[in-house]
Amino acid sequence: MRILIVDDEELIRTVIKEYAEIEGYEIDEASNGLEAIDKCKENSYDLIIMDIMMPKLDGYQAVKEIQKEKNTPILMLSARGEEYDKLLGFDLGIDDYVQKPFSPKELMARIKAILKRVNKVTKKYTIDTLVIDDGAREVYVDNEKAILTLKEYELLKYLIENENIAVSREQLLTNIWGYDFYGDDRTVDTHIKTLRSKIGKYKDNIVTLRGVGYKFEHKE
Repeated sequence: MRILIVDDEELIRTVIKEYAEIEGYEIDEASNGLEAIDKCKENSYDLIIMDIMMPKLDGYQAVKEIQKEKNTPILMLSARGEEYDKLLGFDLGIDDYVQKPFSPKELMARIKAILKRVNKVTKKYTIDTLVIDDGAREVYVDNEKAILTLKEYELLKYLIENENIAVSREQLLTNIWGYDFYGDDRTVDTHIKTLRSKIGKYKDNIVTLRGVGYKFEHKE
């Protein structure tokens, strides 16, 4: 497993690297958002640990740029603990948020949880010309690749796995974001909106159930 650590503080990168290497991870480092983008263009990573406040380009902007090409899981670090920062991060599609100062052991546990969730047994889902390749974590509509964030991808897959079944926002938060998620129902609605915009003619298959949640509706 290969992890990219992005933080402008060398000491923090060193501490995370030491603990991560003990766990058997291969580590690359970047000291700012621009460097992180370049690293992601050159390499593939199983996880990115991204600081928010950095020179040249902050973590939010770096995540946006990286997600244009990759759907790599992202764990965000920040010295700020405001709810706004957490919500913004989750709305961008990050997988977890850890506030500084943090426990390196807890950080490793969160990394393991993300990677375990992402690397479950994979298969392929096909609905007409909508194809989800769970091995590559890629989605195709009419043979054209749809660029989804990891959270958008997991939402679509979960809805299709529960095809024609009503799924509450609380279920989606629990199963996609986890029990310790900091946000609220607005995060689900935001991701559903952007997901619909990316799956073309299948956007109407994601049906809003007022007062309940959503379902992926497919009629033969």
